[in-house]
Parts: sequence; C-alpha cells; structure tokens
Amino acid sequence: MKSYFVAGVVASSILLAGCGTVVRGTSEDIKIDVKPANAKITSTTAHTCVGPCVINVPRKKEFTLTASAPGYQSQVIDVQTRVSGKGAAGMAGNIILGGVVGVGVDAVTGATLDHYPNPVTFNLKRGKGSRKLTPAEIKLMNKAKTPTS
Repeated sequence: MKSYFVAGVVASSILLAGCGTVVRGTSEDIKIDVKPANAKITSTTAHTCVGPCVINVPRKKEFTLTASAPGYQSQVIDVQTRVSGKGAAGMAGNIILGGVVGVGVDAVTGATLDHYPNPVTFNLKRGKGSRKLTPAEIKLMNKAKTPTS
C-alpha cells in the first residue's frame, strides 16, 4: 500500500511540473530601463510608470511601450511574444504526461510564451518628435547591455 502512495505522489509531482500554467504562471514581469531616469513610460495595456520600472502583463498579450521626457525624442518599442525554451519544455511535459487538457490550458493562457524584448531598454535622445526603434536597434541595445565573459 505504501508503494502506491509514493508512486501517486511522484506521478502527481511530475504532472504538475509539466504544466506551464502551474509552473510559469499566466503573467510576466517586464523590466523597463530608461535613460534619462524618470522618463514617463506608457503602454497600450493601460500601464503607466516612471522609469526605471516593472509592469506585469498577461503572457499572451503583445503591446507597445512609449518612453517620453521633456526635451527628448519619444521612443516607441513593440513588445512581442514568442515560445520560450521553458514554455516549450512545459508543453512537452503536458504532451507526454499531462494530456490534451494540460496542452489546451497552456495554449489558452499563454503559459508557454515569454515577452521579447525583456528587459526593454530605452535610450532617449535630445530633440523633439518621436521615433520607433527597429528590431535591429533593439537587438543591438540588448547586446550592449549583456556583459561579455
């Protein structure tokens, strides 16, 4: 009888670990860095803050952030979603152990997704007007922040 109990606990643990909704949650913190500090950040998800800051958004929600400060050009960055390695692993766990229900829940909640870029980095330039950063500019900014070994 004891071996059935242990087997049940182990099986339950494996099933829960494979479920992205349980392990990763349905929302994600997005870290926003901005220069100059104290620039105003607005989002199409109705979040506003003064940078640097963190906002929490649903994993499946794509959105746009705008940073602005007096005397600086505003910048706009689109934040998109993509399947992450951890999310894909959770989905694989669902397919192997959790079945169709786990796959469906993770797909509906977006638990397999991460936002990109995260962190979001703004480097406002002096001047007037607004500009939208290209994906290449965003990639370069993120690489510049990553320390090399």
